[in-house]
Amino acid sequence: MRYFQLALLCLCAYTQYNLWFGHNGLEDFRRIKAAVDKHQAANADLAKRNKLLKADIEDLKLGLEGVEERARHELGMIKPNETFIRVLPKKHDE
Repeated sequence: MRYFQLALLCLCAYTQYNLWFGHNGLEDFRRIKAAVDKHQAANADLAKRNKLLKADIEDLKLGLEGVEERARHELGMIKPNETFIRVLPKKHDE
């Protein structure tokens, strides 16, 4: 009976060691969970970016307003008989 109890105690200690320090133990679980959380956050940011790009593509496909807005903003283009006025911010000398 004494050997059986010793064998059970050794088996319990071995199981606890594997749980805490072994391969696929709690330390590996925490490390992998942190990596998964980091990747999920990056995927959420990329999903937002993709949604904005899809909306921009749809806007450019459906109407000329998007193309005109882009040309005005990025290229500084103006229509014929239109006056372009640029207002510069006031400089603060401190």
